[in-house]
Amino acid sequence: MGALFGRADETSRIDELVGAARRGNGDALLLSGEPGIGKSALLDYARAATGFWVIEASGVEFETELPFAALHQLCVPIMGHLAELSALHREALEVAFGLAGGTPDLFKIGLATLELLSCATRRSPVLCVIDDAHWLDDASSKILTFLARRIGSEPIALVFAARPGATKGLDSLPVLVVRGLNDTDARALLASEGVLTVDARVRDRLLAEARGNPLALLELPRAGGFALPDTSPVSGRIEHSFRERLADLPADVRLLLTLASADPTGDPGLLWPAATRLGIDVSASAAAAAASGLVDFATRVRFCHPLARSAVYRAAEPAERRSAHLALAEATDPGTDPDRQVWHRSQACTGPDEDLAAALERSASRAQARGGVAAAAAFLERAAALSLTPSLRAGRTLAAVRSQLDAGSIDTAAELLTTVEGSTPDELAQADLLRGQIAFARHTDSDGPTFILRAAHRLAELDPARSRDCFLDALEMGLAVGRASGVMDMVVREARSAPPAPEPPDFLDALILLTAEGHRAAAPLLRTVLDGPTWTRRPALAAILAAELWDLDTHATVTEWLVKTGRDTGSPLTLRLGLAQVASAAVQTGDLAKAISAIAEEEAIADAQGVAPMLYPRLHLAAVRGRREDAFELIEAAASEAAILGSGQMIANVHWAKAVLYNGLADYPAALAAAREAAAPGDLFLAGIALPELVEAAVRCGDQAAATAALESLTERTEPGGTPWGLGVTAYARALVTGAEDDYRAAIDHLGGSSAILYRARASLLYGEWLRRDGRRGDARKHLRAAHELLSDMGAEAFARRAAAELSITGEVARGRSSGTLDQLTMQELHIARMVGGGATTKEVASRLFLSPRTVDAHLRNIFRKLGITSRRQLRDLPEPLRNDS
Repeated sequence: MGALFGRADETSRIDELVGAARRGNGDALLLSGEPGIGKSALLDYARAATGFWVIEASGVEFETELPFAALHQLCVPIMGHLAELSALHREALEVAFGLAGGTPDLFKIGLATLELLSCATRRSPVLCVIDDAHWLDDASSKILTFLARRIGSEPIALVFAARPGATKGLDSLPVLVVRGLNDTDARALLASEGVLTVDARVRDRLLAEARGNPLALLELPRAGGFALPDTSPVSGRIEHSFRERLADLPADVRLLLTLASADPTGDPGLLWPAATRLGIDVSASAAAAAASGLVDFATRVRFCHPLARSAVYRAAEPAERRSAHLALAEATDPGTDPDRQVWHRSQACTGPDEDLAAALERSASRAQARGGVAAAAAFLERAAALSLTPSLRAGRTLAAVRSQLDAGSIDTAAELLTTVEGSTPDELAQADLLRGQIAFARHTDSDGPTFILRAAHRLAELDPARSRDCFLDALEMGLAVGRASGVMDMVVREARSAPPAPEPPDFLDALILLTAEGHRAAAPLLRTVLDGPTWTRRPALAAILAAELWDLDTHATVTEWLVKTGRDTGSPLTLRLGLAQVASAAVQTGDLAKAISAIAEEEAIADAQGVAPMLYPRLHLAAVRGRREDAFELIEAAASEAAILGSGQMIANVHWAKAVLYNGLADYPAALAAAREAAAPGDLFLAGIALPELVEAAVRCGDQAAATAALESLTERTEPGGTPWGLGVTAYARALVTGAEDDYRAAIDHLGGSSAILYRARASLLYGEWLRRDGRRGDARKHLRAAHELLSDMGAEAFARRAAAELSITGEVARGRSSGTLDQLTMQELHIARMVGGGATTKEVASRLFLSPRTVDAHLRNIFRKLGITSRRQLRDLPEPLRNDS
């Protein structure tokens, strides 16, 4: 390759990347810059790295909807290793690449690709070069991002090149911004190409207009781009240069180039037959096209630059483009590639064609089955445009909107929805449902539930069951927005007009009764629904309502179902919800190691998806651990997220976490203020769980009225359920208000039969504090000692310090707590240690956490070093925090 001018920093960064990969420390790098800035030259530099097996892929503008297209390009050279994969991973890749039937599973495909690349590294380190990443199909982009975050212990390097602002989530990777050349380097480049021989004023104008863009420096002279002032973007002027070169070519050559620009496959075996159908002299025209420098005809047809391809396609007249697509359709085998054939036919069509629209609809179904939601949306949108009747057009457009939503293209979905001209109640209801989902995704407060309610009313007579489902959808949205917004109460009011419930009863009637008449009236119906068969249709709501009843056993049943179902079906959202609920429940029961383990797995899945992890379980954990700085870092992050998303539920979580943290730190005025904020809106679960914090803080602050009111509200919530957890917490809250010793004893008795060990420890702490203040130091020591041991062992540090301080007043020094496993290991390390301690193999851990086996082994080496052990067997003999009972 030729010399690179002004790229010392960029090449040094690439050298560091490939050098680390040689040593087994893989990483990724995204080269970001405008068209023509030199990204491709830097990729060429990376390709020249010695000792690497270089495999490549590139995004193609017209293949952005074709799922796994780029991933398939990348994997073709290493598919010889496919037989070395586990059967599960081999099948996942075969499904992704259309070699076997089935529905693609992104997580399995990601792990399978990681294993395939790992197998390839047995020959040599692997360098993956991905050009034009801004045009990657969505599925490939997700898999490649997944890979980039998981090669830290592999001899693999990934180098991407993309335009800024269009990187399909890849901007979460390390980014190197490629900027324009400075004046000295630009002059050196021009001199190397012999361009400095032009007039000095022309040369200076050229340097100014090119703005350091290397391709512009070389192309603008050909287009005369320096002759007249031009304020258009550099990329636009480069494209104009390509059009100028095109204009001088004969008509047949231009038509051949148009044909090549309309074919995203770059397959000469398709291009030449199509050209023959158009009567093009293939040999002469191909030679002339290649001589223009715009295109290269080899084993794959490639334009000299993506802007050249765009320029050619846009320069063609509409009739020429239609002719090109028709020729490509006729040259495409409908048996082996029916979807591409029908797509070319649709681009050649000038008016409504119901047969073609129906064929596009079938293509959309096939794309959807293969995970290509973006492709499905494109097929459906084109099908709608070719539909003969308004009803068919509306139905297909609504389906296209749903596919755009599934693909995460919210703005595109919203714009497309404005074109729907529904007339029937069903069409209007579907449109309202989609408007509601779009509004909710955009976090526009009450708009989402309002649209969903309108759909519910439209469906009341047409489809009563769907109408009730819509009301429940609106209720769940209202819960997320938060009760303070008034949305949930509005939904409940509207839901009273819902069609009658079928047998058995569902959550809708139970929630209406709870809102209207309170816990005593609604608890039996809530219990009936939670004990019945229908809650699995609304597991998130079931988990919240089980917690609202202070029922840990039912909550455990729901979370176990969520985790099992998420694993069995491969649903990341279901599994993440289940793990988040496992973590929150584990915090309440005082099993912080289990909470940390569940949080680590949820974060691993979120990372694999390329989304943010759920914050609320981490908030709960930080509050109970009682580390002020760590907790407030999370509290600030959660408050910021809640403000952005308009999530009242998250805000209530923040206030509850602050109340618990401040009570642990004995900052009772701050705890009282936070607990009031948490309880005031009346959010399900969070308002109830905040009440004992409010009682404790109010009593310590001398606000008896606030404490008494909170106790009454707490009693109203816990007595109807009659669970040991609820009754025990209420008993110690009552003891705080009344000072009755029997209530303290009742609290310890109730909680002694509950898995809520955190609250049992807190009851002992409160009882011990009361006994110490009553002058009964000997009795106080017993309960304070028990509280301190429980709180210390679980890692509730602030509450443990409170117990230690009280013990010291009685004349006893609390035993010191050595630095335990929770302090030595990261969350992910603790989770891996628990799994391996429970007998899991490296491959099983890798599969669960979406890591490579090499990465798991690297984590184990760190775990062994930190814990001072040398074998897996020793993990099984370590203390309780490492026991994995999940």
